[in-house]
Amino acid sequence: MRAGILLLAALACTPPVLASAQGNPPANAATRRAELDRLLDSLAKAPDPTAAQALEGRIRALWMQAASPAVVLLMQRGSRNLEADADADAVEDFDAALVLQPDFTDAWLLRAAALSATGDNAAAVRDVRQALVLEPRRFDALDLLSRIQEQSGDLPGALRSLQAALAIHPKMVGAESRIRLLRQKVEGQAT
Repeated sequence: MRAGILLLAALACTPPVLASAQGNPPANAATRRAELDRLLDSLAKAPDPTAAQALEGRIRALWMQAASPAVVLLMQRGSRNLEADADADAVEDFDAALVLQPDFTDAWLLRAAALSATGDNAAAVRDVRQALVLEPRRFDALDLLSRIQEQSGDLPGALRSLQAALAIHPKMVGAESRIRLLRQKVEGQAT
């Protein structure tokens, strides 16, 4: 389970070099929002996994562009700490990022991943929910919520969250096999 949460954390923290390499960045927040809306609408209709992955990369790059340079540094340090199993240090880094930029959704998600790694799933769920308030179409937030719910034993909730993620990103890598496994586990609980 930790591996899945770490993978989401790594994906959430797209390096700024990659973000700027994804094409000309939108000039302001309104332009970025319009581009995100367009890309998220296209993601739901992507014809194949390759097209979906390309759209996902552009979406993640736009999400990351919302961060200030100081927040980017804190996010990178927090991600390194999370990968090194220094979970409490990672939480502190993401706390600092949120103090600087409380509307930065990636910081809420990465702090949720770090909190889950420390065993505080209740706080992790609160952070994921805050991320979803800021950006309701964060498919990665719904995927993370699903993983935390599964880890906590809430299999029906995990299935619902993953289904919600798939409604936004139907070709999300690995989601189809996870949803089959969750359905089997939920059906096994019901019998």
